[in-house]
Amino acid sequence: LLLGVLGAPALGDPGPLEDVVIDRYYIPKICLREAQMGDFIRYHYNGTFKDGKKFDSSYDRGATVAGVVGVGRLITGMDRGLQGMCVNERRHLIVPPHLGYGSIGVAGLIPPDATLYFDVVMLDIWNKNDKLQITTLSKPERCNRTVENSDFVRYHYNGTLLDGTPFDSSYSKGSTYDTYVGTGWLIKGMDQGLLGMCAGEKRSIIIPPFLAYGEKGYGTVIPPQASLVFSVLLVDFHNPKDGVFLEHLEVPESCKRRAVTGDFVRYHYNGTLMDGTLFDSSYSRNQTYNTYIGKGYIIPGMDQGLQGVCVGEHRRVVIPPHLAYGENGAGDKIPGSAVLIFDVHIIDFHNPADPVEIETVFRPEGCNVTTRHRDFVRYHYNCSLLDGTRLFSSHDYEKPQEVTLGANKVIEGLNSGLLDMCAGERRVLIVPPHLGHGESGARGVPGSAVLRFEVELISMEEGVPEGYLFIWHGDPPANLYEQMDLNKDGGIPAEEFSTFIKTQVAEGKGRLMPSSDPEKVIADMFRNQDRNQDGKITPDELKLKSDEDQEKIHEEL
Repeated sequence: LLLGVLGAPALGDPGPLEDVVIDRYYIPKICLREAQMGDFIRYHYNGTFKDGKKFDSSYDRGATVAGVVGVGRLITGMDRGLQGMCVNERRHLIVPPHLGYGSIGVAGLIPPDATLYFDVVMLDIWNKNDKLQITTLSKPERCNRTVENSDFVRYHYNGTLLDGTPFDSSYSKGSTYDTYVGTGWLIKGMDQGLLGMCAGEKRSIIIPPFLAYGEKGYGTVIPPQASLVFSVLLVDFHNPKDGVFLEHLEVPESCKRRAVTGDFVRYHYNGTLMDGTLFDSSYSRNQTYNTYIGKGYIIPGMDQGLQGVCVGEHRRVVIPPHLAYGENGAGDKIPGSAVLIFDVHIIDFHNPADPVEIETVFRPEGCNVTTRHRDFVRYHYNCSLLDGTRLFSSHDYEKPQEVTLGANKVIEGLNSGLLDMCAGERRVLIVPPHLGHGESGARGVPGSAVLRFEVELISMEEGVPEGYLFIWHGDPPANLYEQMDLNKDGGIPAEEFSTFIKTQVAEGKGRLMPSSDPEKVIADMFRNQDRNQDGKITPDELKLKSDEDQEKIHEEL
């Protein structure tokens, strides 16, 4: 078509053109808008004569041409030829003399009655009545809050001119653009275009020049009167007045106690930025995070966010940067001014002043005899963490657990929980770590863990005072040695000693220290009395424990 138009005069001149000849030799697939009379446009062009000689070019000047189309500010032929163009459309225009510079021409540049040839590309179109054009490209399903004036936003963007020419990108800088909205720190169009966005939302924002950089443009990258196109991803936002936001994802039906300042809490967490980027997780370390709350050991937002939690609760804690890591961020994973989201699961908590918590599940009727210090008890138990994790159980073995209360053979909390029980009684014990396995824990027990015991007392035997293996129910015989020397040979071997002690127990005159192995207790007694270890006890060697204790007192005095 172009060749035909340009070649027509050579095929027998048909005469002067009556109107502009337009050749739309490139039309973009997408044309959102066509230039109309009164629109402001920006374009590049080359102007030549019929013989190809150039008389003018915006490219040579290094600047686009900007003006209003259809209102007589351009030569008539150009005014007509530019109307209806799309951004990025290219046209060849042939302008006859009477629609160009006529019989006068332009001195030294365009001769009289010259036909002009223009090669034009449209770069920008806008109108003073234009408004911001916002297109939502994607939006999260959950959006609890949107951007308002005075919020502080962090976003990524690609900035282009209307023809697609890029002029700036936050991605190329490797960091978000961070600023306040509605306070004049941004161009007006961006101030307006960010309002109502959700964290994670993507928008295309087309800003007309009078809401952008206007007649002056910006540096060498944004020409005067340029419309701007921003593709924006809102990473996060907050307001300086924000406090901690809590979302209770799952709260146990039974919550007898809630954490307060001074409590020691063990919890798991996933920490993410508002766009979902994971920056830390206790699960990845397979270890809970353990700390006191309300004492400044953790960031202020988490100190506040853990107040009032229940054991087993799942809670989301959203923390603004001024209650987290502020403008500086932390390391290479938490940017400056980042909002943090913690999804928390409370495993347990306690207070250093907590006693053992005892709940009686079943107590037999007629319970007159209860366990005391130094009693020997047999009991069954199940031990777990407060989140239900099973640790140990006596049911895994052939017989119940056996222990002398107060002999430091079990943790202090369990020992306390077994006191004042009746045979057949069942209890639930909650044992804080300072009465359990402490900060270090034990094999299979995490450090600082609160333990839950389900205990059932099977049987009990009255104990003896600490340090005693046998006690008399009354006064011992005055002639103890003679009675113990059954064959009257002046020496008491182990067999005679054992027979005598068993007889005293059988007749109710005394009792052994309770044990699952009475023979061993008697053997220990004999060994203590056989002071020279010659296999028999002599009159000089035999002494009552009470007499020995009295001798020690005199020695100290």
